[in-house]
Amino acid sequence: MIEIHNPHLPGAGLSLHVTEDRFPVAGAFALSRGARTEIRVVRVELRDGEVCGRGESRPSGRDGETVQDVIGVIQSIEPDLRNGLDRTALQMRLPAGAARNALDCAFWDLEAKKRGVLAWQLAGLAPPLRLNTAYTLSLASPDVLRKAAARNSHRPLIKVQLGSEADLARIEAVRAGAPHSTLIADANGSWTLERYLSLAPEFARLGVVMVEQPLPANADAGLAHIERPVPVCADEGCRDRHSLEGLNGKYDVVNIKLDKAGGLTEALELKRHALAAGFDIMVGCTLGTSLAMAPAFLLAQDARYVDLDGPLLLAKDRDTPIHFEGSLMEPPSASLWG
Repeated sequence: MIEIHNPHLPGAGLSLHVTEDRFPVAGAFALSRGARTEIRVVRVELRDGEVCGRGESRPSGRDGETVQDVIGVIQSIEPDLRNGLDRTALQMRLPAGAARNALDCAFWDLEAKKRGVLAWQLAGLAPPLRLNTAYTLSLASPDVLRKAAARNSHRPLIKVQLGSEADLARIEAVRAGAPHSTLIADANGSWTLERYLSLAPEFARLGVVMVEQPLPANADAGLAHIERPVPVCADEGCRDRHSLEGLNGKYDVVNIKLDKAGGLTEALELKRHALAAGFDIMVGCTLGTSLAMAPAFLLAQDARYVDLDGPLLLAKDRDTPIHFEGSLMEPPSASLWG
């Protein structure tokens, strides 16, 4: 446990509390990059008098982030918070990433509570409705996946983690186990262009409606010159609104994640720009608790694909979690966030 607390001084601005929290995964969660049995997240609390706003982020090793580094970055702006740094100024003070996300979401929570409104009202959004989220099956053998799919065949949308020569057999196995579910696949940048071209027609036949990041984000130029029988989604290739220009013509969908965008503030702008550019929207997550899903839930209200199943994959969640009925998510309570 790493915990840093800066007391609220007389005449000062906001007080800052930063904590590393750990949560066990239900079993293990495997990607092409390895398996994990625990997640480490950063929780930020911003306090103004008796009012406290909270936010959560999960540092990404793939982006060169560590829990210690993210906490250090957050701690470094404590003098700015004392001097009146607000959510708007935060966007210029820190780059997109996990540190800004945790702070930005804490600012949203704090502002809503101070104004006596809900976060969706603060953002000028419509009242949030329940959402069906994808449910993710982690990387496994086709036989294991068939059984997992059968256990989850009641779910309307299943996401399958891929990343080896057995990927077609994996999708065939999931389709056999869950014959009526819609399928999306996540290759995590593990394919070549030739592999996409060979697998996409088969995936389309099997009812896969989208593939996330089939090619590495830095080697995806070939996607612009081919027909895409299964729509392609930019995940690692899409960070904030400034990344959109490089995605035109290569992707059909963009996956917006708060940790990548650096918070709800930028994510809302990214979504607006992406829709204007003609992209479909996926709102996704990494493994995280309900505190991380709550702001993403607002962003996902009219998204084509919702992938906010992080809490479903954990063995333990926050004390006031989002309620799931199967894959159906209820709006988060104000006592959790917003």
